[in-house]
Amino acid sequence: MTPRLLALLPLAVLAASCAPTDPAARAEADAARIPAVTVLGEGQTCIMRDQVRASVVRSGSVIDFEMTSGKVYRNTLKSRCPGLDWDRAITYETSINQLCSPQIVYSLTNIGGVPQRGAACSLGPFVPVEYV
Repeated sequence: MTPRLLALLPLAVLAASCAPTDPAARAEADAARIPAVTVLGEGQTCIMRDQVRASVVRSGSVIDFEMTSGKVYRNTLKSRCPGLDWDRAITYETSINQLCSPQIVYSLTNIGGVPQRGAACSLGPFVPVEYV
């Protein structure tokens, strides 16, 4: 192991020790970061990519897509995405102007100041919501 990697090892151990491992504790920590919403309708399969103003990562399994129109779509991923709740950023590749379920998005991880693509995660339905 290089000296630089050895220097970063304590930080990785510290970060891992701060994350809740108990599912109930993790759910409680997620709930504290996820704003309450009122569901406005059924989930839909796709949203228009060019209408997304911001994608706000709320936890390792919830992303809110805020649209230019003011609408918000909450997406609960098919399963928890490793690293997503740490760096709270995503990236994706698509050749069309839509984000659709079950498209794959990737956690975007900052490694030494360089953005790197992390774990692959599958999108769920886009549920229209309103923040409470």
